[in-house]
Amino acid sequence: MLFHIATWNINSIRLRLSQVLQYLDIFSVDMLCLQEIKCPDDLFPRQFFEAAGYQHIALSGQKSYHGVAIISRLPFVSIEKRFFCQKEDCRHLSVVIELHGRRIRIHNFYVPAGGDEPDVNKNEKFRYKLDFLEEMSSICSDQGDGLASLLLGDLNIAPLPEDVWSHKQLLKVVSHTPIETERLQALCCEGGWVDLMRMKFPIPTKLYTWWSYRARDWALADRGRRLDHIWSSPNLVPFVKELSIFRDARGWPQPSDHVPVQTLFDFSGNLK
Repeated sequence: MLFHIATWNINSIRLRLSQVLQYLDIFSVDMLCLQEIKCPDDLFPRQFFEAAGYQHIALSGQKSYHGVAIISRLPFVSIEKRFFCQKEDCRHLSVVIELHGRRIRIHNFYVPAGGDEPDVNKNEKFRYKLDFLEEMSSICSDQGDGLASLLLGDLNIAPLPEDVWSHKQLLKVVSHTPIETERLQALCCEGGWVDLMRMKFPIPTKLYTWWSYRARDWALADRGRRLDHIWSSPNLVPFVKELSIFRDARGWPQPSDHVPVQTLFDFSGNLK
């Protein structure tokens, strides 16, 4: 059994609905985790996804800001929402699905961007980001009860020097400061997660999933950052067949500044 899953910060689902449908038409993934949908649940355009064969939709949306969604061809065994730092920002959603006789919990995250100034004393948004990461440490890859797990989404941190166009120039820029990168790497390691992107494309390969709108020619400048991630519990690693970044989406009309990241699992054998 094959399972194809993707993550994409779409930066407004209603503005870029046609792009999401185009992407699904090209790749026909089984599940798509979206971030920054920027709409409340009742305004999410679910009818278009249902018409495309995605009958199962989990939402945690809010007006104008944030919001996450999971659209799926596979039914959900359960759906959970969680708020962080005592704020009702819609930044997390998890579902459990059943594949090949085993259950997999899938976490969809949108970590706060953190503002512009990497100083918690001057920038409350940066403090919120660090506090959010601290609370995320409670979510580990070992879910108990035989569950495997995946953690996907826009984590808003490029953790490695090879995850940015210039390590030296971005060391004081939010998303690549040492305090952020160290916390994210610790969260991954201590939580027992495997960074699938770096497993498939080891250092020194450069990997980017985001390019700023400020660049006149984003492709020519290629000043990207790897802000979007797919992590898994170790027991899923043997089943990873493919992983790719769909860079072409950044060149579509009125694009998101992020592009989809997708991975394909082959569960022909038994999950351990």
